[in-house]
Amino acid sequence: MFNLAAAGLFAFGVTVILAMPGPTNTLLAAAGLRQGFIRSARLTAAELAGYVVSISLWGRFLEQAARSLPWLPACVRIASSFYIACLAVRMWRAARAVPAVARQVIGMRRLFTATLLNPKGILFASAIFPPTAFWSLPVYLAAMALFATLLVPIGLAWVAFGASLGSAKARWIDPAQAQRGASVILGLFSLTLAWTAFR
Repeated sequence: MFNLAAAGLFAFGVTVILAMPGPTNTLLAAAGLRQGFIRSARLTAAELAGYVVSISLWGRFLEQAARSLPWLPACVRIASSFYIACLAVRMWRAARAVPAVARQVIGMRRLFTATLLNPKGILFASAIFPPTAFWSLPVYLAAMALFATLLVPIGLAWVAFGASLGSAKARWIDPAQAQRGASVILGLFSLTLAWTAFR
């Protein structure tokens, strides 16, 4: 099971990665913009289902593969840190992506599929979830419960952000400045993740 320090570190990693722009969050925001908050809030269930399947499959695969390829987890962590660094560089595009995607109808199936194929799934499985989660059911359930507890409000926040884009109340928000700050945090997290691969 988690101790307090491990749970705090896990929660921090999950929060940072879930909050960052990506395909799933762009779709959530676009749904909020097109369909409104109330009609789009249910999409967080599809997001959660997609991540549960993706993380479970990747985690189990990596846990089995690491037995014959002990260098694999470190390589995956390095690749994940590179992905996060690239994501930090490209974050400025996210604000422009939401209005374009909002022209399309976004349903549960599309959100589930986008989340299932989201590279964040392998990142969670390889670098954020504890390795014991994929061979110990109590640790898996505890980690997944905490993950779900964090995912729902973050997903709803993205829906609310999208819904607010069409409102005059959101005119004071400067997406470029907000994303610059977020990209710095994401870049620092990428360096931290790369460092843990060499420990």
